[in-house]
Amino acid sequence: MSDVILPFTSRQFIDSARILIIDDEPNVLSVLHSLLSARHDCRTASCADEALEHFRAEKFDLILSDIMMPGMSGLELLEILKRSEDCPVVIFISGNLNIQSAIDAMRRGAYDYVTKPFNLDDVEVAVERGLRHQALIKSNQQYERHLEELVSLRTYELRLTNNNLNATLEKLYLSYRATLQALAKALEARDAETKGHSERVVAYCIGLGKKLGIQGRDLITLEHGALLHDIGKIGVPDGILLKKGSLTEEEWEHMRRHVEFGSNILNGIDFLTGAREIVQQHHERFDGDGYPAHIGGDLICQGARIFAVADAVDAITSDRPYRMGRSFEDAADELIKCAGKHFDPAVVNAFLQVPIDTWREVRQMALEPGVILREERSGLSRDISMLSLSGDKIINGIGK
Repeated sequence: MSDVILPFTSRQFIDSARILIIDDEPNVLSVLHSLLSARHDCRTASCADEALEHFRAEKFDLILSDIMMPGMSGLELLEILKRSEDCPVVIFISGNLNIQSAIDAMRRGAYDYVTKPFNLDDVEVAVERGLRHQALIKSNQQYERHLEELVSLRTYELRLTNNNLNATLEKLYLSYRATLQALAKALEARDAETKGHSERVVAYCIGLGKKLGIQGRDLITLEHGALLHDIGKIGVPDGILLKKGSLTEEEWEHMRRHVEFGSNILNGIDFLTGAREIVQQHHERFDGDGYPAHIGGDLICQGARIFAVADAVDAITSDRPYRMGRSFEDAADELIKCAGKHFDPAVVNAFLQVPIDTWREVRQMALEPGVILREERSGLSRDISMLSLSGDKIINGIGK
């Protein structure tokens, strides 16, 4: 491998390498030290135990070791060295000409094997090859560290970008919702009797939705549908919408068209596609006796089935000019009576599983300003409804 390609194979690295020489024969130790110390920083040891002391105190790039020594052998020393995180290249020198010994040494992790009596040139070549191999290892380690740093940096940058994107989407969503809420309030401004109705129904729908396991985007769709359910009444003349007495059949026919008007208003708005379905079906009945399509059961989207229960609860418990609002207990009785007819029994059951006092609190919190419900999605909080922090705890408690 060319020195130009790998910086660790440069002459500077090889000449400044740290080498530990181990041999129990003083003459061999002296010769090897004299041969290598001119170009390298060398240490010597006469046995494996002494070598380990050096190894634990200093870092070495290469170890040149005898195999057969008093006490611990070179192979046993190699086993200990291989357990370290920064094991140097190991080259064995031995007078044992048995090829099996060489094979055994290589299998245990030795890089090379030189036999005694050795030629000094062969030793230099083996050492240089070993140091080049060590340079490759160091270069690879440096490259891996560099990759880890790059990955860490890119991950941080992506996380930062993602957080910024989430913040932007959050603001965009809140702007969307503020617009939708303004539409709902504009409609309620025409009819004082229904003031606060949309927000209360939204609160009930979210509570029921969470109880039924709805979450994330589907919960947001439910909120939008509940908020905009009567948007089509913008197309109903005041003479019909605000009439104090009973409507004629012709007037009822026109009033029922608010479903069609609402569907047309939301048509083509991609992010309100699911909400549009709720608007289209919010007057259907579970037994199929509703309008405009006279569909029933599971053919009605779940959001519309949830809305039907929420809408009935608000209608029963709210004051009207011609009557006082009734209790939540009365609302529960009415839901039970009409389950399977007007209402989906599963949604009625979800309502009944929540304590009545909790629904009273949800109603109260729905109209308090600055109140937010947070829906956890993919580890991030998303504002999805105008409920307060205390109201948030109530709604989240419903989902348990």
